[in-house]
Amino acid sequence: MKVLFLDRDGVINKFPGNGKYVTKLNKFHFVPGSLDALRILTNEGYSIFVISNQAGVAKGVYSSKKLEHINRNMLRDIRSMGGRIKRTFYCMHFSHAGCECRKPQIGSIRKALVSMNQTIRSAQKAFFVGDTESDILAGHNAGCATIFVLSGREDRRHMRGWKIKPDFIARDLLGATDIINERNLARSRRRKRRALTVKSTRKRAAKKKTSK
Repeated sequence: MKVLFLDRDGVINKFPGNGKYVTKLNKFHFVPGSLDALRILTNEGYSIFVISNQAGVAKGVYSSKKLEHINRNMLRDIRSMGGRIKRTFYCMHFSHAGCECRKPQIGSIRKALVSMNQTIRSAQKAFFVGDTESDILAGHNAGCATIFVLSGREDRRHMRGWKIKPDFIARDLLGATDIINERNLARSRRRKRRALTVKSTRKRAAKKKTSK
């Protein structure tokens, strides 16, 4: 099972600016290369989930209906380019609400896995891609391999002050896709080597038995 968690603003679409939100469809612009990345990851068999904090709804900056409209059009455009998002999970609460669905809490990650009849332990084989410390913390808290992309809100200077560092750093989602595919190729090779080792060990054991 291949699972990938993505933040939205700064990863899929361009970051709107500090203290700002994507409040209208005409303010939603894909990060260059993100649609290609989503197509590649979909073709590689990933179940892709969007995990995003959208406190602007609680603040009254935009409505949940507007968020739904933007989300619906985002998913349509992704599908038209060959990508597929399995589900989106938006936390629309205030940052001080203390809810489980707001990153760096892992409530939304847990819900995503439950939707696939999986437990949080499955996150250990998943990736979390984000552009902020809260993204990396959420991924880390869930047990994911984390990838920090430099296409959004925070950069390497911010990262120096983080207690938890990302496992990998990429320029953007397309760069993260290369890391993900390379890591999975390495995992596949390790599995094959282990399988060959087990097979060889069993053969030697069988020969010893027949020679007695």
